Amino acid sequence: MSKRVLLIISGSIAAYKSLELIRLLRQDGLAVNAILTQGGAEFITPLSVSSLTGSETYTELFSLKDEVEMGHIRLAREADAILVAPASADLLSKMAQGMANDLATATLLAADVPVFVAPAMNHRMWEKDATQRNIKQLEQDGISVIAPESGDLACGETGSGRMADPEAIRQILLKQLELTPRPAPLAGKKAIVNAGPTQEPIDPVRYLSNHSSGKQGYAIARALWLAGADVTLISGPTHLPPVSEASQINVQTASEMYDATLGALHADIAICTAAVADWTVAQPAEQKLKKRDSGEPPTLQLTETRDILAALSQHPTDRPDLVIGFAAETEKMASHAKAKRERKGCDWIVANDTSGGKIFGADDTEVTLVTAEGSEPWPPMSKQDVAYKLTDAIIAFFNANQQRGAA
Repeated sequence: MSKRVLLIISGSIAAYKSLELIRLLRQDGLAVNAILTQGGAEFITPLSVSSLTGSETYTELFSLKDEVEMGHIRLAREADAILVAPASADLLSKMAQGMANDLATATLLAADVPVFVAPAMNHRMWEKDATQRNIKQLEQDGISVIAPESGDLACGETGSGRMADPEAIRQILLKQLELTPRPAPLAGKKAIVNAGPTQEPIDPVRYLSNHSSGKQGYAIARALWLAGADVTLISGPTHLPPVSEASQINVQTASEMYDATLGALHADIAICTAAVADWTVAQPAEQKLKKRDSGEPPTLQLTETRDILAALSQHPTDRPDLVIGFAAETEKMASHAKAKRERKGCDWIVANDTSGGKIFGADDTEVTLVTAEGSEPWPPMSKQDVAYKLTDAIIAFFNANQQRGAA
C-alpha cells in the first residue's frame, strides 16, 4: 500500500508551488490528500488541486458529508505524514496556540503522525519575534520546520521568507517516510559550478566588479545536486545564502576563482556561470587613493586575468567530459556566443542578452543554448527553471554517451 501524505495549503502566493509539489509526490508513488484553507483558495482553486491529487480537496470543517464521518479525525489518522506548504504566519500562530477553528487546524491538532511546515511570508513577518517564538514552540512540540529560502519576494522586497523549493521539500519527506527517491540520473558524477562576480582591488577600499548576482549559478548548483551530482560551488561575493547541499568555496578575485576552479578537478561536469573580471589592477594601491589638486584622475594599469573557461576546456590531462560556459552579451548574442564556444573550446555556451542590465539580479531570464550542432533559443523563464532545463540537457548528454559506449 502506498504511503499517504496530507498536504495543507494555506494563504500565501506560494500556494502555486504546492501544485508542483503534488506532482512530484505523485511521481514518487505517494497518495496525496489535500486541505485548502480559505486563504489558500484565494490563490489556487480546489479544482486545480484535485486535478493533480486525483481525489477530493477538503475545505470546510463543518461539511455535513465529511464531518458525519469525522472528517478531520479521519484525515489525520489516514496520513503517514502531514505537510503544511505553504505555511502562512497566521496558520503557524494558530498551530503554536493549539487552535482548532477550521478544518486545517482541527486536523493538525488531532494528528499523531509526523508534521512538517514550510513557512512562506514577507521577510519582516518571518523575522518578527512573535513568528520566531511560534517557530520555537512548534519545534518543541515535535513539528519539523523546513526553513524558508532567501531571495526576491512577491511583495517586491528581498530577504528570507520564500517557501523552500518543492524538490527540496520532496527530498525531506521521502527521507522521513523511508522511501527511496527516484533514481538520481547524475549519481556518481562530480560537478564544478562557479558563480557570481569577482572583485579586483584598486586600493584598500575600492574595487572593479560587475552586476552579477550569482542567482543563476546557485540555481544550477542546486539543480545538479537534486539530480544526484556531487557539486562544488565556487562563488564570488554575493548576497545569496549558501547552497547547503554543495561544497562551497568563497573567493573574491579572478585569480582566486581560477585557482579554486582548476583546483577542484577532477570533475565530470564544469559550468562557468561566474562573471569573472577580464582585467585586474596590476598594482593595487596600499593606501586609499586621494583626489589630486590638479583634478587629474589616477592612472590604473590593467592586466588581463587568466581564462578559466579556456583552461578547463583545453586542460591537457583532466578535462571534464562536459564543459559549459555562459556568455553575457549586449549585442549579436547568437553569433558572439558561437564564436566564444569555438574560441574557448568548450562544449556548450548558454548565452543571455544583458543589454540594459535587464537580467542582473532578476529572477527571470531568456537564454539560448549554443552547441556544436547549432543554437536553441529557450523561452523566457525563471533562472531556477533554466537550471532545471540545463540539468535535463546534461542528463541527456550523459545518457547518450552511455548508449554510444554500450553500442
